[in-house]
Amino acid sequence: MKKLIALICAVAGMLVLVMWQLFSADTNYYLITVIILILSMLPFFVSFEKSRPSARELTLIAGLIAVAVVSRAVFYLVPQVKPIGAVVIVCGACLGAKRGYFIGAMSAFLSNFIFGQGIWTPFQMVALGIVGLAAGLLFNEKAKRVPMAIAGFVLCFAVYGLIVDLSSVLMMTSDYSAMSVLSIYAAGVPFGFVFGASTALFLLLFGEAFAKKINRMVIKYGIPEDKSEK
Repeated sequence: MKKLIALICAVAGMLVLVMWQLFSADTNYYLITVIILILSMLPFFVSFEKSRPSARELTLIAGLIAVAVVSRAVFYLVPQVKPIGAVVIVCGACLGAKRGYFIGAMSAFLSNFIFGQGIWTPFQMVALGIVGLAAGLLFNEKAKRVPMAIAGFVLCFAVYGLIVDLSSVLMMTSDYSAMSVLSIYAAGVPFGFVFGASTALFLLLFGEAFAKKINRMVIKYGIPEDKSEK
């Protein structure tokens, strides 16, 4: 009960702040967007917490988040070529949409302690979370590498890029005309394409093998299937 009251108070406080900013003479759209992003993540984290995952399930999820973080860190010097998208997609396919979202969002948050935290972090958390969520809705533990690779390119190029580049729009301009916004999105297309293509490549090379390893751990530790999302 105390947790519920605290959550309601936190949400109410954020909504009041959003309303105050909307009707303020000097509206901070950046702050409003970040608050909305945080609010959009709350249902997934609350739902995951209410499912009361076992210690074994939490251990597996923590291990997979660590794999995703390390996979991004290893390619630190190679711009946009990061296996983290492929890792999150395979996790979502094998473990379900809810866990896929959680792994994606937490991987983005934790890996930014290496790459740098900033106002872009909530955008990356939501974007990578949605990538894991979509993978869980589109695939199951028997997913093949070619369909996963195609979906991986689309999700990481279009969906992830669309959300994350919004932070660039808010940071780089105060003129939100169609031309200004489109020019910033256009500048991000090559980076998004490389991220999407590298994700597809990693899924083609390692997607099925990684999925088999996760499936073996799921069976070994008796992790229940998330039937509501299949």
